[in-house]
Amino acid sequence: MQKEIYWEKALEQSKISIDSGNLFPLRTIDITKNFYDKKDFVIRKLDTSKFKKDLKIGPKINPFNPWDKPLEIGKIGKNHQLILNKYPVQIGHILLITNKWMPQNGWLDINDWDAIKTVNNDTSGLWFFNSGPLAGASQPHRHIQLLRRDIRENICPREKWFLNFNKCKVNNKLFKNIIVRPFNFSNDINDIYRIYVELSMNIGLGDPLKDKIPKKPYNLLITNKWIALIKRANDKIFGFSVNALGFAGYLLVTEKSDTRYLKLNGPEILLENFV
Repeated sequence: MQKEIYWEKALEQSKISIDSGNLFPLRTIDITKNFYDKKDFVIRKLDTSKFKKDLKIGPKINPFNPWDKPLEIGKIGKNHQLILNKYPVQIGHILLITNKWMPQNGWLDINDWDAIKTVNNDTSGLWFFNSGPLAGASQPHRHIQLLRRDIRENICPREKWFLNFNKCKVNNKLFKNIIVRPFNFSNDINDIYRIYVELSMNIGLGDPLKDKIPKKPYNLLITNKWIALIKRANDKIFGFSVNALGFAGYLLVTEKSDTRYLKLNGPEILLENFV
């Protein structure tokens, strides 16, 4: 059984950070029933009434160098730090960041995977990675995200879809641009890294051992049972912005979203526009 020391610390620091004004949980409303009658997607509307848009002139500040101390959870080895997401989609939304600058649009290296494995041995759930702006990343400093899940919870609304992915023979854009494999964190770190290399090569991103950067932006979804890599074409279309969580079944609607398109075509057809 996992000790979940990192999870307990994440909850503790979340309370401290909210009280100190360092954490701003996203306010959303579940509107799934307005658009969709199945259970493989959750559609939420973002409440922007509390947002403050300040005009900032000059270079963009790296929020991870340094990070806000109240958001700190703990060190992971020599190269990584665990902190809270400043704008969490759930309480205890965890970020695994590199201590030194590493680009978000580069390959994950074996040290990144070793850090992921270390955290997952204590606290697990849905890991996700957005490899740059076109894959939904908001920051260029390398960060991998974790939404903790209880062992009795579904990892994500689309988990059944991913578990059955290789049994289906569907010729659409999602199946052409997504690759899914069984995955187990108990494997040796070299085996875990090899799976990532093979997935990247098989989907057409290039070779992490030879190519300087991936040929295309991509998303990763990582669980205790399966891993999925999604090759991306764009980030925004019809007023929707989608990162890895969109493919996991979590869609976010804003004031700019074309909800008529969503209601007419459904969320899966919407996702096809992003690959």
